[in-house]
Amino acid sequence: MTDPGRRVENVAVDSPVGVQAGTVHVDAIYMTTPQDPPEARFRTGVYFLKGRMPEPARQLINEAMASYATNEVYFYWLLAMVSGRTRHELTKDETAQLRDRRAIMRLWGEDPWRDGVRIIDRLLETAGKAEEDIRVVVKDLDALREPQRSLILEHLELYLDGPIENHLWHLALTKALTDQMAADRKDRIWKFFHPAPAEPRRRVPQPADTPPGIWARAGTATAVLVMAVAHLGYLILQSGRILLVLAYLLGIVGAYVGGRNAADWRFRVVRRHAKDREYLGPRTKAERGSYAKRVEHRIDYYFAKYLPSGVDRDRWQAETEGIRRSLRDEVAAVYGEAGIGVDKIAWLIRHRAKEAAVGRRKGTLWSYRTELATPGRTRALAILGLLALASGGGWAAVGAVPVEPAPAIVTILLLLISGWISAHTWLHLVLERRRYAADAAESEETLESDLEGFTRWCARMADKPRDAEMAGWLDCDRKVLLEEALRHYRLTMSDVIAHAFIEAPVRSSERARLRGGPWRYKKYQLLVFLITQEGVRQITVKLDFLNGTFHDWQRLNYRFEAVASVGVSQSDNDEHTFQLTLVNGREISVEVSSGFEELQLGESPGAVSKVSLDAAGIPHTLHVLEGIAAEGKRWVEQQELRTGNLSAALNDPDPE
Repeated sequence: MTDPGRRVENVAVDSPVGVQAGTVHVDAIYMTTPQDPPEARFRTGVYFLKGRMPEPARQLINEAMASYATNEVYFYWLLAMVSGRTRHELTKDETAQLRDRRAIMRLWGEDPWRDGVRIIDRLLETAGKAEEDIRVVVKDLDALREPQRSLILEHLELYLDGPIENHLWHLALTKALTDQMAADRKDRIWKFFHPAPAEPRRRVPQPADTPPGIWARAGTATAVLVMAVAHLGYLILQSGRILLVLAYLLGIVGAYVGGRNAADWRFRVVRRHAKDREYLGPRTKAERGSYAKRVEHRIDYYFAKYLPSGVDRDRWQAETEGIRRSLRDEVAAVYGEAGIGVDKIAWLIRHRAKEAAVGRRKGTLWSYRTELATPGRTRALAILGLLALASGGGWAAVGAVPVEPAPAIVTILLLLISGWISAHTWLHLVLERRRYAADAAESEETLESDLEGFTRWCARMADKPRDAEMAGWLDCDRKVLLEEALRHYRLTMSDVIAHAFIEAPVRSSERARLRGGPWRYKKYQLLVFLITQEGVRQITVKLDFLNGTFHDWQRLNYRFEAVASVGVSQSDNDEHTFQLTLVNGREISVEVSSGFEELQLGESPGAVSKVSLDAAGIPHTLHVLEGIAAEGKRWVEQQELRTGNLSAALNDPDPE
């Protein structure tokens, strides 16, 4: 198994390896620039509309339509005008635009987009008409192609009223029930909350500690040693004794064999001890709030998640103390210094944790202890070689003294001193070079393993949902909840004068978003308000967005006169809170957007909060509830009067 923990002091990092994360889409679909052509601005507006943010969609599509007009543009323009709001929320200019829509639109040719425009036009005309007047348009809507039919059902929910509203609601609910868990929602939705993974990075090992001074000392000592050995051989040859010559040669051979094998023995022992400190040493705690602390938290989570079967959790935690510490230090050094967020390398931590678990099951987690164990042959050769050096060299040295006592003694002293210095310095050089080579090999092996893990993760994330899919699933959840509310209160859609939603995050819920887009959360608090002749029906639930299930139901009913005030407060840190106060002093307060926008490249302050509030349904909800708070019961009467006036204002000749 590749070692999860290695030396990380003074870590350097190469440039990221050449692996592309193209299989995991990284979208900037909500970003525009003044230089964008009209078609690009239109497409961005469509993305906003599909993401359930009609306000920026209207703005962009209107801008684009001035110089870029097709049947498709007109279709989306009509949808954007009516999406997410009632007729009462249109401005005077927007009302005039819809009234004059046939003069504004220059339809041409025959295609599904023109068919969609015709259906929308007829639906707008049928609002408030009798049952028999809407049958033909409902039949034509059923025959309309996709995606035009689905888009109409999704975006005209609030705008229409009367019998047509019940028909469209039935169609929209049927579609929502079908689509709520479609497209492998449970298997894919969690992927949205994982950012595009950062590529694995090669960790450059600590350079070998071989400064020029050590090389100079080794070279000088070696030169002196060679001369001393040569002079000793000259003296032995002068003695003419064959046994001394053999002893001399035995000493040289023993020095070579013993030194070589002793160096290998020493390297294995030193490296094994270093590994033991990494794997088995005590775990130090990271500084609170630091990058290393966040990495440590992820490491602990994944090591606990991938617990080897048959291994006690406490034992596993104790066994991997050193591994987790070393992995934390490595990741903090390699990725933290590069400014790479912990979320972007969570896949790497997960990969290493799985590797550790697999290694534990296979018995290879501490395989380095076996791999670095010194073979008996190496130990035997090292001992025999050094014994041969000591015995043969000693005999040869003693035998050379009688030949020329003074020069021989000086030679032996030089040989011992230079031999000691040479052995010490060369051992250091050899150990450092071998340590660096081993670290480099491990780094390369680890990188290859990480690249395999990265490739697998990218393949797994290839079907990561797009933001429009997230918005679509959330819209299906809203419709299912609305149907539950209608069923509970035994109401039809036409019995409801108005309805509104608030989508608020559950505190501390994980979240994610695309650049320029709204926050999406794993858990929501959903509030649905049904406005009827008798008053307000409110249902509050918690939505487990990953599974599409509702929990912790709360119901509250109150008369129109019971609403004292409604509004959204904004704190200094741009946190938005929806507040509804009843006359009895009861306050319903919901945090609808966090004050921490975490701006990305190209985003401006406040932009994230704005689109998040739009996606949460706040503008429409405030319009309805603020009207009730201001007018009370009269709001119902005025609403009916306003509806009649608006229907007259929007009345137009038959479509072309």
